[in-house]
Amino acid sequence: MIEEIRISDLGVITRATLELDPGFTVVTGETGAGKTMVVTALGLLLGNRADAGAVRHGAKHAVAEATLRLPAGSPALSRAEESGALLEEHDGDTELILARILSAEGRSRAAVGGTSAPVGLLSELGTHLVAVHGQSDQLRLRSAVAQRESLDKFGGPELAAALAAYQGTFDTWKAASAELEEITSASRERVREAESLQAALEEIDAVDPRPGEDEDLKAEAQKLSNVEGLRSAAVTAHGALTGDEFSEEPNAVGLVDAAKRALEMVADDDPELRALGTRVNEIGILVADVTMELGSYLAALDGDGPGRLAEVEERRAALNQLIRKYAPTIDEVISWTETARRRHMDLQDDSGRVEALQAQLEGLQDRLAEQSKTLGDMRRAAALRLAARVSDELAALAMPDARFVVEVTDLDEPARHGGDHIAMLLQPHAGSAPRPLGKGASGGELSRVMLAIEVVLAETDPVPTFVFDEVDSGVGGKAAVEIGKRLAMLARHVQVIVVTHLPQVAAYAQRHIRVIKTSDAQAGDGAGFTASDVVRLDDADRVRELARMLAGQEHSDTAQAHAEELLEGARLALSGQAM
Repeated sequence: MIEEIRISDLGVITRATLELDPGFTVVTGETGAGKTMVVTALGLLLGNRADAGAVRHGAKHAVAEATLRLPAGSPALSRAEESGALLEEHDGDTELILARILSAEGRSRAAVGGTSAPVGLLSELGTHLVAVHGQSDQLRLRSAVAQRESLDKFGGPELAAALAAYQGTFDTWKAASAELEEITSASRERVREAESLQAALEEIDAVDPRPGEDEDLKAEAQKLSNVEGLRSAAVTAHGALTGDEFSEEPNAVGLVDAAKRALEMVADDDPELRALGTRVNEIGILVADVTMELGSYLAALDGDGPGRLAEVEERRAALNQLIRKYAPTIDEVISWTETARRRHMDLQDDSGRVEALQAQLEGLQDRLAEQSKTLGDMRRAAALRLAARVSDELAALAMPDARFVVEVTDLDEPARHGGDHIAMLLQPHAGSAPRPLGKGASGGELSRVMLAIEVVLAETDPVPTFVFDEVDSGVGGKAAVEIGKRLAMLARHVQVIVVTHLPQVAAYAQRHIRVIKTSDAQAGDGAGFTASDVVRLDDADRVRELARMLAGQEHSDTAQAHAEELLEGARLALSGQAM
């Protein structure tokens, strides 16, 4: 719901704040006071086209802001978060701030959650947040998709289950059809692909690469290419440790052994030297191990001759050939081979797969036709119920001859949403042909049509907030009372904001906001000054405002008595005593 709307320098409104609550809020005021600026501000926040002429004369820019409180899981919150909006949680709900700035030069900027955003994002969020029904702007249920989705939700859980079952079958049928089309329309290409994969697999299998083999051979080749340097280093190290057989030069093994024996002789005389002797003994063991490993290394090195290097390079060349053709490394070549082998098997099985797919499609088409008929029958039944209930509402809204029609016709081809086309139509007068919404009614009539639809759909397909501008245009008396009742009924499920000039409608609101215009013809160097403010009325002020709306005399005792009577009648009606 919308918690607050802030407007500055928009039309005749210099600065105003509308604090809103759940339920039914009415906005009234004298003609020209700026009531419709509330709707204009909301339109800007919902991404409507900006008009520089709406900026207050003399101001640099106009600003419209709204603070909304939305429950967890709202699709609008998810979309806002994706765009980088900053969100704040309060008592389990989340606060979202929308803003639109319109310059006097015609430029427009938008912000969502304190972050700059394209105006298109406001439009996208608006579909989940607010439904506006104005004299020239009926946003909700404009598209065929929205009309179909509303009918499906009205149809209830059984229709939803039938739609889900149909869509599951449709998705499977679509995938099988696409696969069969690919196999049959690209048979030559698939044969060529199979032959190419066969040749590649034979080449790779002939080489039979092992994981990591290219890196292992690279290291071995580097070793064999430097064998003389490696041998020289190993011989030198071995000689330094063991000494030459015919040389009297000192060596590491002999020196360590001499140190060990010297310390062993006095080990019993000094614990410190005994400990050092133990460590020297460990060094002797380590030196002996290294000496032995160097000997083994030299023996193996002598066995690797030029012939082994040639074998390694030949093998590396074979592996590099695969790498150049199929993947950057041998491990990736092996991975590619596994994928290619599976694909080759699929291509080899084309004839059997075609037969299986054709059989599967026959079964799916029969099931799809059956489920489509079931879904269509349920939609037609729901359409009749919806049309009857909306038509009853229209009769109570001073449109007794109007008839609401929900037309369900067959599509030429099945679609994912079913085999039906849904169209909501209005027959405004007896004998006239039903026409699409918006083409057979005036702005005021269309607002009443949308009110009737929203009242019926409120329990199954609501958005958080509904805004009606002059929904009561062209009506009065009992019809106006019925409009007020139905707005109050709608407000049981959602937040409702109504701009009206009828006291009968205003009496049913839970909260009353008045737009007040002030002017001074001499201000501004004789150019004059007009401004509007917004005030929230208490009970006494509300009586005076209704008296003004009834008779133009807000201080008249008779008018005030009539206003109090209206309010009391509305209270009784809402409490069920006069419904």
